[in-house]
Amino acid sequence: MLDFLRQAAQRVMSFFHKESMDRELDAEMTAHLEFAIQENVQRGMNEGEARRQALAEFGGVQQARERQREARGLPFLDVLVQDARFALRQLERKPGFAATAVLVLALGIGASTAIFGFVNAALIDPLPYAQPNQLLDVGERSAVFPRSDLSRQDFEDWQRMNTTLSSLEGYVGNGYLLRIGNVSTPVPGARVSPGFFRTLGVQPILGRDFRPGEDEERKADVAMLTWSGWMERFGGRKDVIGQTISLSGDPYTIVGVLPKDFAFAPRANAELWTPLGKGEGCEARRSCHDLFAVGRLKEGVTPGQAQADLQRIAARLEAEYPGSNKGQGASAQPLRDEIVGQVEPILLTLLAGSGLLLIIACVNVASLLLVRSESRRREIAVRGALGATRLRLGRQFVTEGLLLAAAGGVAGLLTAGGLMALLRKLVPKAMADGVTFLGGVGMNAHTALFAVAIVMLAATLLAVTPMIHLAFAELHESLSEGGRGAAGRFWRRMGANLVVVELTVAVVLLAGAGLLGKSLYRLLHVDVGFDSTHVAAVNVMAPDTAYPKPQQWVELYGVIRQRLMTLPGVEAVGFTSDLPVQCDCDTDWIRIAGKPFRGEHNEVLERDANPEYLGAVLRAKLLRGRLFTDADDMQHPQVTVINETLAKKYFPGEDPLGKMIGQGDLDPKSMRQVVGVIADVREGALDDPAWPAEYLSIYHGPDNYFSVAVRTRGEEKALLPEMVKMVRGIDPRLGVYGEITMTDQIGSSITAMIHRFSTWLVGGFAVAALLLGVIGLYGVIAYSVSQRTREIGVRMALGAQRGAVHALILKEAAWLTGLGVVIGLAGSIGTASAMGKLLFGVRSWDAETLGCVAGALVLAALLASYIPARRAAAVNPMDALRAE
Repeated sequence: MLDFLRQAAQRVMSFFHKESMDRELDAEMTAHLEFAIQENVQRGMNEGEARRQALAEFGGVQQARERQREARGLPFLDVLVQDARFALRQLERKPGFAATAVLVLALGIGASTAIFGFVNAALIDPLPYAQPNQLLDVGERSAVFPRSDLSRQDFEDWQRMNTTLSSLEGYVGNGYLLRIGNVSTPVPGARVSPGFFRTLGVQPILGRDFRPGEDEERKADVAMLTWSGWMERFGGRKDVIGQTISLSGDPYTIVGVLPKDFAFAPRANAELWTPLGKGEGCEARRSCHDLFAVGRLKEGVTPGQAQADLQRIAARLEAEYPGSNKGQGASAQPLRDEIVGQVEPILLTLLAGSGLLLIIACVNVASLLLVRSESRRREIAVRGALGATRLRLGRQFVTEGLLLAAAGGVAGLLTAGGLMALLRKLVPKAMADGVTFLGGVGMNAHTALFAVAIVMLAATLLAVTPMIHLAFAELHESLSEGGRGAAGRFWRRMGANLVVVELTVAVVLLAGAGLLGKSLYRLLHVDVGFDSTHVAAVNVMAPDTAYPKPQQWVELYGVIRQRLMTLPGVEAVGFTSDLPVQCDCDTDWIRIAGKPFRGEHNEVLERDANPEYLGAVLRAKLLRGRLFTDADDMQHPQVTVINETLAKKYFPGEDPLGKMIGQGDLDPKSMRQVVGVIADVREGALDDPAWPAEYLSIYHGPDNYFSVAVRTRGEEKALLPEMVKMVRGIDPRLGVYGEITMTDQIGSSITAMIHRFSTWLVGGFAVAALLLGVIGLYGVIAYSVSQRTREIGVRMALGAQRGAVHALILKEAAWLTGLGVVIGLAGSIGTASAMGKLLFGVRSWDAETLGCVAGALVLAALLASYIPARRAAAVNPMDALRAE
């Protein structure tokens, strides 16, 4: 054993000290040879005969040197180094080939790794909480909403009565007016029950967490800051703990600062967190729903068991409180599903697209290697005739493929890093706020392993391709052909098949991009039910302490309207509780007087608006009746304007004008008369169906949170700064935020951004795939022409016209293109069906899109094939007949 280890160590040392040991060996062999020559001279031989006899006895200097090297070294590593050096010399001789192969591989590997970085951060890496698999997103469920918010009373009952959760904590979004000096700044925040952060497993880095029962103490309100809020608002000062700040006119004491990496996607933009507080106002009613909850499973409990447990409680509450809880079930799902559910389809679609691009890249490089191996057929034949085995020749080509894959992998990793940084910047802020995992996108262990895996896959493909070629090649035929004549049968089959694969994948990606692009166009041109041009809007918050009475809010509306009407170009000023194209939220349960009622929840959108908002500002289409007037105030009976969907659903076949609508108990204070019907205004997402909606006079139910929309004759975007400045000038205690044009409101909606983002990325993959596929086709046709030069010369010498030569070459290209298009279109339909969640108003077999894709690919293929066809037709017959 010791002798074996000693010999192994000597072999390793000799491998790494090869040059010095070679010099010692040469010196020793030279000395031994000189000694043998001297002995022969002393025996009476002349010097020439003595040297010849010594060399004969020695057995050849070079052979002896090789035997000694093999005996002392590592033959496998020696051969590997020789192969690598030879491969590098071969690549240096063809720098264009090497650069093209590395760039194509870098594109495919880089794109796939970059997209996987996003998939890993969103779908694979755990949430940044303690034991994240135990966390549930908890809400209610109804026939209208598969996931809806809880009422405060239901939440407290669920919290007390459940047996499967170790904790259940509620949260709700909230906004505050942070007053610093004389300026009030709107700051996004959230209210949470005291154990919220302990349920997540998050501890503050400064100060303390909320204490149990602290949300019931109204004497000293407390708040916690996120890292971004701490740095931006308070400069990262550690003495902020214990400081009192003014939030919407009330004093709050800062008790803690959350970690830098903390993020909670449902309230991702929150800078301030405060206790939930007592159930006051709306939250005092069981029918008021405004909370969601996070639960932590007990050990050994599954999400399904928790769902069943909460559903049992919901059924009990429904029986106990039929008026408010009829049809209200439970929704419990892993928290991860709620956070990444919206982006999962787009990420998987993009990963599939990048994977297809990687396939094209590898196939393209494999085609290049085949072309290169075909051009080296004579070299391979000569080496085979001199004794090289197929295994030895194959090992050389494998080494070249591995070198290309390694270089492409390194370049791909660099490309992936740049792409991930670029894509993070391209994600719109409004979309990024809801996908907090973006901070985890980057090169990490998972991403590195994925990159290594696809590099190994590419290396295997690049190594196997020339080996297959060698397995089917006849070396003696290659030597006798001398490089002349038509391309071998193997190349015709393999090269053509690879091009068909490339074109098929290109068609799939192009069809996907075309369908997504058409979906985006349809989405952005959906009928929103109003004129979105020349409309600018801002949101306003007025502190309760400054405007404690509803009449003061109404007066504030009048002052704002009067001031804004003085701006140049302003035609009308409208007020509303919710701007359109935002969400199907802020709903109300209605009951139609005089119609049968069995306690069902007739849920409709509720919007407050002033007289000018629907008509002069939005220019909504009035179908019958009238809109609001200034007389529809608190001194007059309440009226309502409904949309067409509400009219069709609750007043089928009858005229709704004059009908009375109220709450479930038909409380006289809640009763309002229908005075008008308008065409549907798109209040929620662009791809959601229109909801029943009713509009109430904002003068009957004024609020200190409202939006101001202005119609102008000029450029609306230029008006926004003046609007903000003028509203703030009315009262420095007012918070003004979220200024936007209505056109941008539509274009920047989450639905539009997701469609736009996926369209651009898949479109980029498709363009790259088309270029690579066309380049691959060009390479096949060009090589085929070069190999058929002699055949073409014979044809032309026998009288073939140039048009016939054109047709000969283009026929070959047309056959490959047609096969790729047909297979690709079949695959496109299946692929489009799989990404159906990202399509809007477009079928997976949309004939117009698929036809355009097929036409574009055929046109590009013909252009790529025309160049070698034209070159073939320009061949001089005599030169072609002399071609080797």
